[in-house]
Amino acid sequence: MSEPPGMSTSSPALDLREEILRLKNERNAVILAHNYQIGVIQDLADFVGDSLGLSYQAQETDAEVIAFCGVHFMAETAKILNPNKTVILPDRDAGCSLEQSCPAPALQKYLEDHADRNYYVIAYINCSAGVKALSDVICTSGNAIRIVEQAPPDRPILFVPDENLGAWVMENCDRRMDLWKGACYVHVEFTRNSIQKIKDEYPDAVVVAHPECTTAVRLLADEVCSTEKMISFCQNADARNIIVVTEGGMLHRLRKEAPGKNLIAGPTDNCACSECRYMKMNTLEKLHACLENLEPQIEIPEGIRRKAEAAVVRMLEQSR
Repeated sequence: MSEPPGMSTSSPALDLREEILRLKNERNAVILAHNYQIGVIQDLADFVGDSLGLSYQAQETDAEVIAFCGVHFMAETAKILNPNKTVILPDRDAGCSLEQSCPAPALQKYLEDHADRNYYVIAYINCSAGVKALSDVICTSGNAIRIVEQAPPDRPILFVPDENLGAWVMENCDRRMDLWKGACYVHVEFTRNSIQKIKDEYPDAVVVAHPECTTAVRLLADEVCSTEKMISFCQNADARNIIVVTEGGMLHRLRKEAPGKNLIAGPTDNCACSECRYMKMNTLEKLHACLENLEPQIEIPEGIRRKAEAAVVRMLEQSR
C-alpha cells in the first residue's frame, strides 16, 4: 500500500541525523563528543570519551573540520593542538563552572603576587586557553596523579582550578599542593546524605564516583575514577547494582557498554540525577547548524595558543 500524500516513514530526528552525517562527509569533519553529551549526539559521534581521550583524538585526527560536542574549553584544546584546522562548537555559550572559577587575569595576578614561591602550575584541563598558557602542564582526572608525581621535586605546586580533584590527588600521592578554590557546580551537588539514601535502598550496590566530588562523597565510594575508567569498573564489578556519581549523561554510554548491570544515577538532595546545563546546551539542531555554516568557530591568539600547546603536549607526553 502506498503512503498517503504528505506522509513519510522518516522522522524529523532521523532526517536530521542523516543530514548531519551528510554534512560531516561533505566537510571532511570528525565529530567528537564528551561522555556528558546527550545520547543522540553520543550515538552520532566518531569518538566518545573523556577529556584525555578527546585530547588524543583531537591531536591525531586527519579531518579538516573538528565538530566538538562538549564545552568551550574542550573545543579550545582541540584548536590548541590543531591550529590549521577548523574547530567548531555547536553552542558558543557552552561554558564550564570550573573554567569560570579561574580567570586567566586572576591567575596571572596571583602568580605575580607570589613570585617568590616560583610555583609549578598544574592546571586541570577544565580551564581556558589563557590559563593553560600560564601553566607548566595540564592534567585530566584520568592522569592527574601521574602528572603530579612527575612534577619537579624542588618546586611548590599550585593546582588549579578544582580543589576537590586536587585534594583527591594529594590523598593518593606523596606530593603536597596549594589548591585554587574552584569546583564543578554539578559534582558538588552530590552529598553524603543523597548517596547514602540510595545506598540504603540498594544495600548490595557499589558506588563509583568522580574525583570532582567532595571528600564526604568520595569517602562513600568503592571506586573514585575518571569517567573513562568508570567503563571498565562497571563492566568488571561483581555487583549488579552500581550507583554512578557523576554527570547524568555518562549513564547513556555506560548502559551500552555494561548492559548486564543495573546502573543507578547518583542523586542529589534536589533531584534524581545531576546534569550539566552547559553540556546539555548542545543539540542535534545546533550540531547540524554548525556543520552547515562552519560557525561558531574557535579562535585563539597565536601567542596564547603556543604557550598553551606546550603545556598540553607535555601532558600527552607524560601520559603515554
